[in-house]
Amino acid sequence: MTDNGETVIALLGQPNSGKSTLFNALTGMKQHVGNWPGKTVEKKEGTFEHNGKKYLVADLPGTYSLSANSDEEIITRDYIASGKADVVCILADSSQLERSLYMLADYSGITVPCFLLLNLYDVAEEQGKQIDYAALEKKLGIPVVLFSAPDRKKYDSFYSALERAIENKTVLDASLIDSKFEAIDGYSEIKNLIPANVIPGYSEIWLAAKAIEGDAPVTAKIKNALIGEKRTAFETAVAKIKNGVLLTGEKKFAWIDSLLDGSVKSEKKTRTLGKFDRMITHRIWGKPVVVLTVLFGLIASFIPALPFMGIGSAVGALAGPISSGLNAIGCPAFIIAIICDVIINSLSFIFKMLGFVFGVTLVFGLLEEVGVMARISYVFDNTMSKLGLQGKSVMPFLVSFGCTMGGAAGARVIDNWGQKVLTIALAWAIPCGAAWAVVPMLSTVWFGAGAPLVIVAILVVMVLHMWITSKVFGRSLVKKEDRCGMIMELPPYHKPRWGSLFRYVLGRTKDTFFRVLKVILLVSFVFWLLTYTSSGKMDNSIMYKIGQAIEPVTKIFGLGWKTFMAFIVSSLGKEGAIGVLSTIFTDHSMITVGSTVAGGAVANINELLVSNVSKPEALAFIFAITFNMPCIVALAATYQETHSAKWTSLIALYYTFGALLIACVAYHIGLLIW
Repeated sequence: MTDNGETVIALLGQPNSGKSTLFNALTGMKQHVGNWPGKTVEKKEGTFEHNGKKYLVADLPGTYSLSANSDEEIITRDYIASGKADVVCILADSSQLERSLYMLADYSGITVPCFLLLNLYDVAEEQGKQIDYAALEKKLGIPVVLFSAPDRKKYDSFYSALERAIENKTVLDASLIDSKFEAIDGYSEIKNLIPANVIPGYSEIWLAAKAIEGDAPVTAKIKNALIGEKRTAFETAVAKIKNGVLLTGEKKFAWIDSLLDGSVKSEKKTRTLGKFDRMITHRIWGKPVVVLTVLFGLIASFIPALPFMGIGSAVGALAGPISSGLNAIGCPAFIIAIICDVIINSLSFIFKMLGFVFGVTLVFGLLEEVGVMARISYVFDNTMSKLGLQGKSVMPFLVSFGCTMGGAAGARVIDNWGQKVLTIALAWAIPCGAAWAVVPMLSTVWFGAGAPLVIVAILVVMVLHMWITSKVFGRSLVKKEDRCGMIMELPPYHKPRWGSLFRYVLGRTKDTFFRVLKVILLVSFVFWLLTYTSSGKMDNSIMYKIGQAIEPVTKIFGLGWKTFMAFIVSSLGKEGAIGVLSTIFTDHSMITVGSTVAGGAVANINELLVSNVSKPEALAFIFAITFNMPCIVALAATYQETHSAKWTSLIALYYTFGALLIACVAYHIGLLIW
């Protein structure tokens, strides 16, 4: 129990067991996310109240066991041993109990009170499975609940089991698994040598099993607690064990079989997606099928995005009438500019971007809901491992071709914090939809028939950029010893739970709106001040004076001050670069950040660009804006997902200076050609 009188619940389960869904349903907005002290592993805690009692929920990292093979596993078992949790809620996937109960088997022998949540029971019913939870309760000695985390109307059984576990301090009965371990030569001898309370909360049964498995931290603590002949006898007994993990694993699965015998009945149902499953997981055809699935998803995302984009356009259209109305009542021009050029234009841009966020989250959330996303991760796991990542990273990369913010948000499914940050850092190297709308047009303007060669060169640089970035950031974010293939269960295909899906999508969209709103309004206002002039003449703006002063430096990278200013604005939104160029080269009044990001351009911009910018500088500019920071929204999304101002700033600075270095190389290559 905490100092505030809150009862602490720890959520324990394998990845994809439904922990996050349960955590979000219980805590809502009363949660905070950070990292465990000294570890790059995400820490989630939240609070809720029920029947007048306050609870704190700790969502422990998803793991497949309680061994010491990763930071996630060490954090999980250290938290349990710390005594902070009053009760542990263990989640298992009802649709595949034979495998998902392995965590429960590994928990056997731990004396911290617990109860078992058999999640995804609706999916199990679709498969024709019937689970006798009362029979399981009798065998385990703890409350067992048939559950479906997305169905918030049926949480009474969860609350009832929680209260029973806390009141009765229900401890998992380890006698059955103990009898299974007895068949392992040396187990009894090792168990009898272990002193009581070597690690608080862990019985001699659990400690002996871990010693047999060669668990280094556990073995060391037991040795330190023994002296003389007993220590020698323990070391000798442990040394005799060969393939200990296989031996205990075999007994744990035998224990699971004993639990399920008579407790689960199954009526086999015909698989309707067998052909698709064989195709998407195929060694050769799997990747093309995945790419086509994602492309279809990106295209489909625009359909639900249209209403938001319509709202954004409607908000932007209000600028004119509001400006006229304020002028009519004698409002100062400065105030009118702030309201119309900063606030209204920024809101218009945000709503348009939110449309794509809503669409991407809905479509790919649906793919996750029905079980397709896990297959996509599985297919690309080996490819991603070459970058120090796991298969789950492929989705953020593919989504980033449409929107980098969607790619950053998609990295949320990655369990390891370091791999999540590295995934987002690499996703920034992928030109987004806005870049693909601007770059081909500019390439055609300056290079005509040679534009396809520029596009090919960009794709080559993109791959090289991602590889170099993985080396630069990978050393700090993902240590070599932590780089391993992804271990995961492929969930069964099942019908989507629409209510849960829409709550998730609307929650993410709302959260993104408020987080992005603060950043964009602040940056928009600062940029507007730099471009604002009372006379409307560009020569009087702060931006013009800064540009003139720094041009000797920008020339080093192959950019004149005008193209450099457009490069700076491209970090707010790629379309903004065109608006700035059209404004600067025509000497119109400076475009404010809202309309700049929205992408205004004069009719004769093509002729102006060709006549005012040389081809080497044009090539440098195209590469600079392509690999610059994607946009201000992507920056906000990166901070939202990493919860680290340090890493968000490092990534932003890295891409800003990296883009200038790439521009410099492109410029000098251009000088050799032209």
